[in-house]
Amino acid sequence: MLNDLGIPEHLIWKLNEFDNHQRAVNFIKQFQDTLCVYSAPVEQLYTNYEISLPESDDRSLIILPNPYAYHDTFNGIVEDSVHASGMYIVPGDLFGKEGLFLTLRLLKSGKKVVKPVPLKVGLWALMKKETETVPFLPVITKGDLRAFRKDFPCLHLHRIQPSKLVDRSPMEIKAIQKVIRDKLKVYM
Repeated sequence: MLNDLGIPEHLIWKLNEFDNHQRAVNFIKQFQDTLCVYSAPVEQLYTNYEISLPESDDRSLIILPNPYAYHDTFNGIVEDSVHASGMYIVPGDLFGKEGLFLTLRLLKSGKKVVKPVPLKVGLWALMKKETETVPFLPVITKGDLRAFRKDFPCLHLHRIQPSKLVDRSPMEIKAIQKVIRDKLKVYM
């Protein structure tokens, strides 16, 4: 379905839940070169895109795949292969610190607790913990940019499970893993 500007709805992310929508835009834009975007309605993974703001609507942003880099879009990524991770990237000023943090669910004294750790440390720990059959391949989807206390933006992470990409060739699965990893190297 297209909006009034002829842009598919799955590429438009609404910012209505944010009191400070510019802060949300600034927050998400810093991930434009480091996280891939998955769109379930069209089963596509965008690895090369731009985040744009429509002139007529200051409460939305648009994910624009690079039309000249069609090879940077992976098609046929079934929705069953993408799962919520339960992890969030949050700004450190949320709790009086600088930088970006990743919330990890840990077991402490037999209880599950959520602990924010610096993003680089959290990603490194997840990469170290992964196995070849269950790699950590984070992506973002429409709805993952969320408001915490109406003003602080946070970003929920999804992850791709390669074992569920049954219609993709091993070569294509390796290419997906590589591009996601290469983008994350900024944090490593």
